[in-house]
Amino acid sequence: MPFFVYGTLRPGEHNHDRYVQGLDVREQPAVLHGGALWDGPGYPFATDGDGTVQGTLITAAPHEYAGLLVALDRLETYLGPGDPRNLYERVARDVESPGSGTVRAWVYLAASAVSRTLRAGGPRIPGGDWVAHRPPRPSPPRPTP
Repeated sequence: MPFFVYGTLRPGEHNHDRYVQGLDVREQPAVLHGGALWDGPGYPFATDGDGTVQGTLITAAPHEYAGLLVALDRLETYLGPGDPRNLYERVARDVESPGSGTVRAWVYLAASAVSRTLRAGGPRIPGGDWVAHRPPRPSPPRPTP
């Protein structure tokens, strides 16, 4: 299954360059309906909800898939279904992509304890687009003449 990413793994973001770039065969814009997006400590959390989450559908090259799955599980602190130490849960959800229609994809949603905390008062991201919401990154320093 492809991966639906909505934060630091999106194209142009730092974890995309670190984990995904060069391993994918296709990237396309996509939307997760029935979700909510929350601001976190430098990265977002998605939960089930009443809105949409904007992101990217990433299809890995077949020979890279297993390694990417392991790397993303590690990055997202996903130790297995229902593990109480999980930061995220990897779940299968339908996402909509203009180029492919409805596609089943892996999505990392906030684990139960994190989700409860967010719903109790976490900052929700209006419009469900973390890249549009996050503060701009500082420009790299310009060389001095």
